[in-house]
Amino acid sequence: MIRFAKNSLAVVAVAVALSACSSSTATPETLPATVDLEVRAVSGLRFDKSAYDATAGDIEIGYVNEDTITHTLVVIEGDTKVGTLELQVNKRGDTDFGSINLPAGNYVLLCTVPGHQNMKADLTIK
Repeated sequence: MIRFAKNSLAVVAVAVALSACSSSTATPETLPATVDLEVRAVSGLRFDKSAYDATAGDIEIGYVNEDTITHTLVVIEGDTKVGTLELQVNKRGDTDFGSINLPAGNYVLLCTVPGHQNMKADLTIK
């Protein structure tokens, strides 16, 4: 009985030690291979790039959260939301993806979470 308890305690100690060595940063989930445009929400209420490019037509957008708070992503032209695409990622490592059809032109990617109005990037569709 004592030997079993010592062995069990050793196993628990090893498990705790290994978990302490692991990274606290979650690895973002993998996006589908069909994604044409990958956008990442990063700390500081911003996207990973200030400008993105894509080809006109049906565009599969993948959204990855590398931040610790909720973010959304919509496409706007002028002051108007384009289409019905609205992606949302709630915590670090979350992903979302969806499709939107865009003709050639200049658009803006925008996070619509209250207080995030400066979280935007240019989107050029060729």
